[in-house]
Amino acid sequence: QVQLVESGGGWGQEGGELRISCAASVTIFSISIDAMGWFRQAPGKQRELVAVITSGGTTNYADSVKGRFTISRDNAKNTVYMQMNSLKPEDTAVYYCGAAPDIARMKIGLASWGQGTQITVSS
Repeated sequence: QVQLVESGGGWGQEGGELRISCAASVTIFSISIDAMGWFRQAPGKQRELVAVITSGGTTNYADSVKGRFTISRDNAKNTVYMQMNSLKPEDTAVYYCGAAPDIARMKIGLASWGQGTQITVSS
């Protein structure tokens, strides 16, 4: 079983920055969480992948956040971070941390999930 605890988020101004983090606890050691990352879901929209990173440092970003968001990871702590710069009102959503054995499964949503953290960006 994988438990994910998110922190950070809240309110931000357009053009500002926020940082969110997510710590994973794996209670069954045979479970792999090589890929960790973030999805988001805005009201009335489908959940979308924002960014993902592997334990080896390979990253994938949604086109909408490239150049603005940076995902990083501390493997020793099983923690993933996302620095969000140049915020836009359209970044407003609930951000969910996810963990999966690989990026492929992460991208299609076959992952363990955190409870989500609300991020609201005001103009």
